[in-house]
Formats: sequence, C-alpha cells, structure tokens
Amino acid sequence: MEIYRRGGFDIPLFLITLILIAAGLVMVFSSSAYQAIELHNNSLHFLIQQLIGAGVGILIILLIMSFEFPFYQTPVFVYGLLVLTIGMLVLCLVMPAIGNTNRWLQLFGLRFQPSELAKIALVLFLAYYLDKKKDKLSELRILMVPAAVLLIFALLILKEPDYGTAVLIFLICSMMFFIAGVRLRNLALLGTLALGVFAFFLYAAPYRMARITAFLSPEGNIDAGGFQAYQSKLAIGSGGLLGVSIGQSTQKMFFLPCAHTDYIYAIVGEELGFLGALGVLLLFGILIWRGLVIAKRAPNLFSQMTAAGLTLGLGTQALLNITVALDLGPTTGFPLPLFSFGRSSLITTLISIGILLHISQRKSSQRR
Repeated sequence: MEIYRRGGFDIPLFLITLILIAAGLVMVFSSSAYQAIELHNNSLHFLIQQLIGAGVGILIILLIMSFEFPFYQTPVFVYGLLVLTIGMLVLCLVMPAIGNTNRWLQLFGLRFQPSELAKIALVLFLAYYLDKKKDKLSELRILMVPAAVLLIFALLILKEPDYGTAVLIFLICSMMFFIAGVRLRNLALLGTLALGVFAFFLYAAPYRMARITAFLSPEGNIDAGGFQAYQSKLAIGSGGLLGVSIGQSTQKMFFLPCAHTDYIYAIVGEELGFLGALGVLLLFGILIWRGLVIAKRAPNLFSQMTAAGLTLGLGTQALLNITVALDLGPTTGFPLPLFSFGRSSLITTLISIGILLHISQRKSSQRR
C-alpha cells in the first residue's frame, strides 16, 4: 500500500534543478554567442533553443508530478517506451547524416537524439524486469533477456556512431544489476562479453584509438586527437581562483571546439574560476544526494531501482563530462546534464528528474 502526497515532492531536488538550469542558460549564452553570430547572425540563437528545451522540460516535470498513478510503472508504458526507442534508433540510421553521424531523428523541422531517451527506457525496463524476477536473479538464464536488450541498444548506438553513450548505458545497467543483487560471477561474465564488443568497435575506428593515444601521451599528440583536451586545460588553467568573469572567456572564440556542448565545464572554469567550477560540482553532488535519498525512501523495489538508476545515470554522465574537461580521461561526447547546449539532453534529463520528483511524492503506508 502507498500514500500519494500531492505537493509532497522533494523540494531540495526541485530547487537544485532550477538553479542548474538557470546557471546552464547563462553559460550556454556566454559560451555560444560568438559562434551563434558566425553561424546564424544572431547571438541569442543557441540560448533561445535552450530556453525552449528548458520550458518544455519543466512543463513535462509539472505534468508528471500531477499524475497520482505511477504510469511509468505499468508494463504497457515500460515496454511501449522500449520498443519506441528502439524504433527511433533504427530510423536514425536511415536519416541524412549530420557531421558524419546518424544520431538524430529529423521530423517536421525538429531534431531529437533518441540515444538520450534510451537511458530512461533502459532504466525503466530493467527496474520492471528485475523487480518481477527478483527471486531468480541468481540464475544466469534470467539475465539473458536484459543482456540481449542491452546489446541491441548498444549496437544501434555504436552504429550511429556514439561510442561514449553506448559505454554510458552499459555502466548504468551494470550498476542496476549490482544494486538488484545479481551475483558478481554473473556480472563478471556479462562484463567480459561487453568488453569484447567494445574492444572490437574501439579498434575498428582509428580516431577512437587516436583519442586514447592522445590521452596517454598528450604532449606529442596535440594535433592528433589531443587538441580539445589541450585547449580545455588552457581554459580552466587561465581561470585561476575567481575566473576572468562571465562573458570574458577567450577560449570560446573558436579556440576550444564544442565550447557550448561537450566542453562547457571548461568555460565555467575559465569564467568563474576554481570556486565557480567547484560550486557547479557541489550542485551536482547535492542533486545526486537527493536522488539517492528518494531511492532509499521509495515505496517499492521498482521505484527504488528506477530512482537509483536515473540518479546514478545523471551522476555518472556529469562525472564523465567533467573528467574529460579536466583531461583526466580520453575525449568523448558526453554533454553535461542541465548545462550543455542540446534540447534532447535537457528535455530527457528533466523527464528523469520529473520521475524522481513523482517517486518522492509516493510513500509506503508503513512510513506514516
């Protein structure tokens, strides 16, 4: 039995989300204005697009929280979203390529990146499946179905190609397997199989190997895969303790590629300094903390797994993005949740937070 408390959502998580959105909008404008003028003759172009994404995402949060019934827990929704996401990933492969990749679904003048939705679809599916099979998780055959689904998603995303996102969804799913209580021996077997798949796609793409080489030996590979990391470190290093102030970054003026997307944290470090970068890190830490608190207090196993999976997914993605910006890991294409420019990432992140806030409104009757 559950008690639904309308308006009893986790206020700290909601406020932190609004703060991150507002700070992200400021940094998107600051880091993209010059490029927006060059490409669109309008310094506000990327800011306006991000504002639209934020508005849509916030409306979705309010809509999700207005439902008393946890619709995302029903098999129709879980499997429907799973099939829909797979279909969209397949459609991406026949869409016109953008930047030599097939990551976007383009319809009616709008673009959407289904791999972002895949993170939510997989978390909900695994939460539902692992909840239903919780008494049989010690059996390896029970893991074959979710492993096969994960493999399908990973292969479709790798085909786009988007190696980083494929690795990320594998990490998220692995953490959910572990939380559910899957035996370490079985996890090790699945991990070995996944390692073989990822190793194959890693060696099959020379540019990926170049990124690894540039990370291991940055001084000799600045022009061969290490340019972004080098410029990112220059940006963060030049920020000092307090930064050069908002809008005064020099690296965003076409020195640092993807300044408003994958490397927006470097611009944060340059313009807001060490204290600003630390503040952003602290905000994400609070967001993760509140998500895990919601998971702990959730009224049933499905909700616990869903809250934990969504929270750890956001936290892992943020950590990987910041790690790359600091040149502590090889270059990948992870956006910083709620900060980096990208409507698909922003909207799906807010959907995840909307589900977390809805779960926080539901309490077990035993906790009255």
